Amino acid sequence: MCEHFGLDVVTAYMGHVQDNAEQAVRGVLGALRDGQCTYELDSGAVIEVAVRVDRSARTAEIDFTGTSPQVNGNFNAPSSVAMAAVLYVLRTLVADEIPLNSGCLKPVRVIIPPGCLLAPEYPAAVAAGNVETSQAITGALYKALGVMAEGSGTMNNITIGNARHQYYETVASGSGAGDGFDGTDVVQTHMTNSRLTDPEVLEWRYPVRLERHEIRHGSGGAGRWHGGSGGRREIRFAER
Repeated sequence: MCEHFGLDVVTAYMGHVQDNAEQAVRGVLGALRDGQCTYELDSGAVIEVAVRVDRSARTAEIDFTGTSPQVNGNFNAPSSVAMAAVLYVLRTLVADEIPLNSGCLKPVRVIIPPGCLLAPEYPAAVAAGNVETSQAITGALYKALGVMAEGSGTMNNITIGNARHQYYETVASGSGAGDGFDGTDVVQTHMTNSRLTDPEVLEWRYPVRLERHEIRHGSGGAGRWHGGSGGRREIRFAER
């Protein structure tokens, strides 16, 4: 691209893409309101987030002050994971077809206190921060913004294997509902964004049989706008 168009042109259009994303997010921020959420994890730790919107300036402050200190387990999430969740949420609020880029973050000031669950300090363990805590961050942000209910709040990680085989997958749950729409049944949500292995490929490569994968109808709850139903997935092992 640089050889064809020239470095100056390519650099300029990289800026244009980010400027366009910034304006798209500003357009969304102008319609949002302040909000707050306290999201409790299974461990008892909490993610505290407050969203303060300046509608005239079309900017926002996202403040994680009050979030629990880093924990002894591995559910701490590096601040880069928290920022990725913020970026993702902002992008999903934009209806226009724009590429995901850091321009979405320009109108936003994010506060993450050092040493908390979302900005741990060495030697904190962070293995589950990206695959679990990231989901909770997005759920907390959506609740604070009042745009969508939580889904399962987890990536539903499954790891199976023995000395010869190792396999990992995230099983889809249902997405949360919002004002005017139901959740979607058995779909990967938020920070997962992955697909399951095709049954034929799974059974061909591993000593397993996929006996059932179906919708758990009604598991998304009741209400005028109900959450998406989760799934039931049964795998039979042919080896130990």
